[in-house]
Amino acid sequence: MPHSPRSSLTGRPVLIIFAKEPLPGQVKTRLCPPLSPQGAARLYGRFLEDVLAEMTGLPQLPVAVAYTPEAARPFFQNLVSPDTHLLAQAGVDLGERLRQAFVWGFTQGAATVLIRNSDSPDLPGSLVLEAQEVLASDRAQVVLGPCPDGGYYLVGLKTPQPRLFQGINWSSSTVLADTLAQAGRLELTVHLLPSWLDIDTIADLQAFVRSPKTPPTPGWHSYELAKTLLAGL
Repeated sequence: MPHSPRSSLTGRPVLIIFAKEPLPGQVKTRLCPPLSPQGAARLYGRFLEDVLAEMTGLPQLPVAVAYTPEAARPFFQNLVSPDTHLLAQAGVDLGERLRQAFVWGFTQGAATVLIRNSDSPDLPGSLVLEAQEVLASDRAQVVLGPCPDGGYYLVGLKTPQPRLFQGINWSSSTVLADTLAQAGRLELTVHLLPSWLDIDTIADLQAFVRSPKTPPTPGWHSYELAKTLLAGL
């Protein structure tokens, strides 16, 4: 059963962070080579730390972590604060995992549900708050945060929309375009946030470090480690 802190989500927004346990060979595999599996896992661990630090500091926005694999629960219990909800990801592909996470959020009584990645460690909380405000004010039914690779770093909904995630070519450069097309077929209004980098490849990582980050800028821990790892290649 999902971990449910005492504070209720009824009538409130919730932000769900999709995350993996940072195990060598299981995360950021497209960075290897040139990074070692151990280096990539260490870097992804920093991503998680930076994402949680930024997101848990946002006002009036409860946070949940949807983790994988299922055995990773003890790791995340040690990583997050007691008031952070925990749930295991469920589903055979990303679409099903997103659907199940949205079901969880709305079943908890949340008024709006936002889901974001953990591959964009420097994503500012202001963009997440913009997504929440757009949904809360009924300016759109769907919010998407595009990535340069054709995917998205965030998706938010005001009401359950399970059909939105059907017919999407997951793990491709058309994920965002496919989702927008499906939203059009369902006659859903969409708000697009500014584009933001998600770090999957070594070229992404090099682009990430070309923009210096100093404390307390979001992602600065990841930036410092990324610089060190790249310098050692």
